[in-house]
This record gives sequence, C-alpha cells and structure tokens, in this order.
Amino acid sequence: MSDDLNRRLEAMLIVADESMSATALAAAVGSPLREVRKALAHLRDDYDGNGSGPQRGFELREVASGWRVYVRGDLDQVVTDFVGSQAPARLSQAALETLAVIAYKQPVSRSQVAQIRAVNVDGVVRTLLGRGLITEVRTDPETGAMLYGTTDLLLEKLGISSLDELPHISPLLDDGSNGFDDLDGI
Repeated sequence: MSDDLNRRLEAMLIVADESMSATALAAAVGSPLREVRKALAHLRDDYDGNGSGPQRGFELREVASGWRVYVRGDLDQVVTDFVGSQAPARLSQAALETLAVIAYKQPVSRSQVAQIRAVNVDGVVRTLLGRGLITEVRTDPETGAMLYGTTDLLLEKLGISSLDELPHISPLLDDGSNGFDDLDGI
C-alpha cells in the first residue's frame, strides 16, 4: 500500500461533503478497489492510534453509505463550543435579493437575474454557489447560458421542506396604483 494512495484518499475524504463508497473513492483516486479497501482500513487504524502514531482528533468511519471523516465523540463538546462561538456568516442585501430572484424564478440564468435586479450579479452568484445555496441546474439549449436553482441547503436554512412553502410574492409587491411618485423608498 502506497503513501501516495493514502494521501489521495485523505484528500478526497477531507473535501467530501458526504460519505463516499469505496467504489467511488477508487474511481476518484484511480486505484483498484481492493487496494482502496486495504488503504481505508489502514487509515482507520492509523487514525485510531493502532499504528506508530497517536490517536487523532478525528476518525474514519464506514457508515451504511460509505466512508467519512468524523470528529471523535469525546471531542464533540470542544467542537460545539468553538462553532457556537463563531459569528454566523450573513448574506449581504445584494446576495439576499439575488437569492430571492433565483428562488422564485428558477431555473434562471445569470443574465436574467441581472436584468431583474438591474445590476451585475456575477460576484454574488459566485458567493451563493460557494456557500452551497444555489447550484447549476442545466444549460439553456437556446442560449447556452447556465441556469441556476436553489439547493436543499437553502431549504434547510429557511426551515422549509419545499419551495412551495415560500410566501407568494405578489401580495408583497406594490401594485403601482399610486403611480411613480410613491416609490421614494425604492
């Protein structure tokens, strides 16, 4: 078993946001499944302190759907205290507006969002993608533009189970019956 294989597996396990099957890991690192299984067992033993080094603050577990790195149970409180002390990352007004447009109009292209908001949204879309709140859904066959939609993470953050639970937007909008003079706040 090579150190290079171990390093490649560790890299994949660190960046994975969900457990990965041994087959998926083998494909990702370009190694035979048998070697990957041996390497995973070796890494688990090494992290548990069964090799020449100490027990680590994390462990490698095989769960029903695959392999994943977890914080050791005896360190849960340390991690909880640390995470709780961090200020939550907030979205800017521009990001919230862009996210609302995408949520209500999806699938929608970046240029469509920019037209609705009347500003360039490239940086905001990158931020929302980076935070996992939106995703690339598909390419528009007519224009070739990437179309965006929201993710399950957004639903989780909003505390809803589907986009159908979003409030209807029309009651929130001014109907324009007072003309343009009444649009001071916009």
